[in-house]
Amino acid sequence: MPPQTFFLVSLPTSISPADSAPEALTTLRSAVTTDYGTTYPFAIPTFKIGTLDTLVQQADDLAKLELGCKSVVDKVADSLRTLLDADEAKLAEQKVVNDRPVSTYLQSFQWNKVKYRADKPIRELLDTLSKEISAVDNDVKAKFTQYNQTKTSLAQLQRGNTGNLSQKSLTAVVDPSRVLQEADSEYLQQQLVAVPSTLTKDFLKSYESISPMVVPRSAQLLAKDDEFGLYAVTTFKKHAPEFLHKCREQRWTPRDMKFCEGGREAEAEELRKTEKLERRVWGEALRLGRTGYSDAVMAWVHVLTLRVFVETVLRYGLPLAYVCGITDPKRAKKAKAALDARFADLGGNALSRDKKGKPIKDDQAGMQEMAGMGGGDQGFEPFVFYQFEIV
Repeated sequence: MPPQTFFLVSLPTSISPADSAPEALTTLRSAVTTDYGTTYPFAIPTFKIGTLDTLVQQADDLAKLELGCKSVVDKVADSLRTLLDADEAKLAEQKVVNDRPVSTYLQSFQWNKVKYRADKPIRELLDTLSKEISAVDNDVKAKFTQYNQTKTSLAQLQRGNTGNLSQKSLTAVVDPSRVLQEADSEYLQQQLVAVPSTLTKDFLKSYESISPMVVPRSAQLLAKDDEFGLYAVTTFKKHAPEFLHKCREQRWTPRDMKFCEGGREAEAEELRKTEKLERRVWGEALRLGRTGYSDAVMAWVHVLTLRVFVETVLRYGLPLAYVCGITDPKRAKKAKAALDARFADLGGNALSRDKKGKPIKDDQAGMQEMAGMGGGDQGFEPFVFYQFEIV
């Protein structure tokens, strides 16, 4: 599922003849036809306004925080995608905001007055949102790390049951009573070696001579599968490391002689417990991912709301008389071009124009002069405009 694109647009009410917010919203809506997208009212509270220097600093801080919010949303979405094996239908069920599709949440957005009181300074709101998005990031990251570790442990146990004789657990393959244990002899020790079937003849011809002190004719075939044969070879303990090293050079795989206490039953029980743990942690990760995605998107949209407010004050001045709308574009480029054509005059002399009076997009001088106004990191716009994509 491709990212969803949205526009946040703030315009002065002076764009309408009556200089009123309802009529200005109608003017905004008429600029983007239904063929290109749909525009909805976007209500923004009136926040406490500080000095000009404070607003400029807050604009910079909000731009950085917004990038952080986007990053967290992207990471949570990616974690959910991995958890659900990229199943788009299941992903759509989980990537919701307050149990609603993202587009529905944005179209009916209301500032959360309980969590973020509008009578608090913008700096305090910014700090609160920053802490919240960091908490979401840390919680989701920790849970998905736990799930990945559990999944890896389960894969190792399953591989021990289903792999070939060079990989799988030997608990269910070798009877410990058939193998010379370390405590059984002061000088001798048996080594378990998985030999590829294609190298069996070479092994039987040469294993006695690849290192000193290998007991002649001691190789015993303990088990066999389609790819490997498992042999027990007796050596003197003193020369065991050299023998194992030579085995690896010959592409024979030494196996550890570690047997699980309790035998096959204990190993099977450990596998069952790990499978149960993996299912439980998977469910916890899914629930936390769903909640984390919702919380991260809401925090991001509240940060965007503050950005629009601050940029609106910087651009249009006081007293505040503006209208804000959110556009869900069907064709983003066409919708943006329609907005530019309709409201380019708001840029004043900051934009150069062609002979027909149309604004020239690549006016570098104007962009540098007005950097940070009306679009922040998106360059200069003739009006307050933010385009963002939510995965």
